[in-house]
Amino acid sequence: MRVAFLVAPEGVEQVELTEPWKAVGDAGGERHLISTTPGRIQAFDHLDKADTFPVDRTVGEASVGDYDGLVLPGGVANPDQLRTDKAAVAFVSSFFDAGKPVAAICHAPWTLVEADQVRGRTLTSWPSLRTDIRNAGGTWVDEQVKVCTSAPSPLITSRKPDDLKAFCEAFITQFGG
Repeated sequence: MRVAFLVAPEGVEQVELTEPWKAVGDAGGERHLISTTPGRIQAFDHLDKADTFPVDRTVGEASVGDYDGLVLPGGVANPDQLRTDKAAVAFVSSFFDAGKPVAAICHAPWTLVEADQVRGRTLTSWPSLRTDIRNAGGTWVDEQVKVCTSAPSPLITSRKPDDLKAFCEAFITQFGG
């Protein structure tokens, strides 16, 4: 199992990166940290700077064919930056085009909205995204984890860090781990 983790250079919620990262490793999977720029990304613990992590590949260097699934961690600033980057949005869309599973937690569905990948899908998120998801043609539900298989590409979503255990278990199953 090879998994891409897509994050912006700054603003990812650290626990929403590190817990799924650990889950993939514990399942014997290979993980790559993908970002829009090379170097290191700055993670956050809510609004406070946390640790930095090395980028393995930029979105320009990464290919959907190299991965079995995509994880989109949250944090308010992270998906807001990603959704303004055309290459990042195209990278996300390429997983859906290939029918590969995508997992998104908390604010990460903002990037899915920008990629026009929530239309006709049922998903969950941080509650403040509810209207954005509905306006983009999706159905929002308030559930710990939601696995939507109404299209060829399974979509696994969760609301917040408290949902991480269920989120990780669900996406590992969908990714073939």
